[in-house]
Formats: sequence, structure tokens, C-alpha cells
Amino acid sequence: MTTFRQKLRGSFLLQTLLLTFLVLALFGPLLNLLIWTVAESWFFPHTLPSQWGLKYWSQVFSPYSDVSGSLSISVLIAVLSVLVCLLISIPAGYALSHRSMPCRAFFMLLFLIPQAFPNLTVYMNVARLFYQWGLNGTVAGVVLVHSVHGLMYSIWISVAAFSSLDPLLARASCNLGAGPVYTFFHIILPQAAPGLIAASIFVFLESLDEFTATFFVGVPDITTLPILLYTASMSGNYQVSSITALILLVPSVLFMMVIHKFMRPEMLSKLGK
Repeated sequence: MTTFRQKLRGSFLLQTLLLTFLVLALFGPLLNLLIWTVAESWFFPHTLPSQWGLKYWSQVFSPYSDVSGSLSISVLIAVLSVLVCLLISIPAGYALSHRSMPCRAFFMLLFLIPQAFPNLTVYMNVARLFYQWGLNGTVAGVVLVHSVHGLMYSIWISVAAFSSLDPLLARASCNLGAGPVYTFFHIILPQAAPGLIAASIFVFLESLDEFTATFFVGVPDITTLPILLYTASMSGNYQVSSITALILLVPSVLFMMVIHKFMRPEMLSKLGK
């Protein structure tokens, strides 16, 4: 009986230590980030800030701050990237959802190519080409590279969304005299809408957090929040960079909750098929 209790206590202690380690690994960096957002003075070797306050919050959200302008341009680029990806992924995803389509596997893999090479190498060459075409330092150029990067998410999720639909509903619509255009927009597209919303959120978050492409294609004319975060951190202004990182974190958490609602199990089972 004593041995059993010792084993039980040892197992409980091990689980507690493991859970504590996981909590620290997951929320430790976030806690440090939150502390920096309200730290007005924090120097080594002090464990906690010697002076607390919201001075840097007022600086970030002041009318003369660069954060509001960077946030606006980041949201604009992300929304435009979503629209470009949807214009391509909706017809492409619907076509690729049919297994009888010729070279279907080739086209599916084609959209994975941007992820197959190091981003740094790709965007350096893209920047050289964009200089020749007059797209460097423009919103259109940044939207273009963000859209190419986001097409992987939008295409694959769109294919899964259209593949998970019940084909009998479309057949019934056609049998009742509806044309293919009416059937697509009134029967097929509403059913695939949750998956398309999830794809849009993935593209939006990917574009909102994208740094490398914006750095090579947009700087110095286009300054998004990740660029501002990088500039602030490199200059040693950890308070401003922490507040900027927190601003980027909030939509990611909120949209991930939305994705959890819209990503149905039957649609997830179709990914990659």
C-alpha cells in the first residue's frame, strides 16, 4: 500500500512538473511581452521593472505616431491580398475539387512551390524583378507577393471546402431546371462559404504578419506593423515593439477562434485529397 502511494505521488509530481513546464513555455514569452508593454524603466539586473506606467501606450496611439498609419496600410494590404486570393482560389478550388480534372495532382503541388524554397532567396530575386517593373515600394507589389504566398492556404482549403459538399444538391438543382451559374452561386457557393471564410482568415493573418516579403519589396515606402516592430526592436525600444507585437497578436487569437468554428471535421478530412 505504501509503495502504491509513493508511485502515485511520484506520478502526480511528474505530471505537475510537466504541466508547469508547458505553461511556462507557452505563456512565459507572452507574460514577458505584457510586462514590457507597461515597463517605463527596466534594466539589468532587476527582475521586474523599476518603474511602471502607460507612457509608451500613449506614444503608440498618439496622432503623431507611426503605428496608426502602419496598422492602416497593413490591414489594407491584408484585405487586398484576401480578395486577390479569393478571385483565384474560388474557381480554381472548385475545378480542382473534381478528381476527374486532368493533371489535378500537378496543379495542387504547383501551389506548394512558394513554400518549397527559402523565402529570403525568393524575395531577393522578386525585388530585383519588381525594380525593373516599377512595382517595388508600391502597395500593388506588396499585395502581389503576399497573395502568391497566401495562395497555398486559400487553394488547398478551398479544394477541401468544395470537396466536402454533397453533390446530390447540385444535381437536384440542375434537375429542377436551374442553370450551372445559378446552381454555383445559390447552391454550391453558400455550402462552401465556411471553408472560404476560413481560407480568407488564414490569408489575412499570413499577410498581416508577413515581414520578409514586405521588407524586400515594400521598404522604405511601405511600412507595415511587422516592419515597424522590427525597426523599434532593432533600435532598442522594446516597449514600442512589445505593444506593436501585442496589436498583431490580438487579431490572430480572435480569428483563430473563428477558424475553429468554421473548419468542420468533414472539410479537414478532405485536405490533401
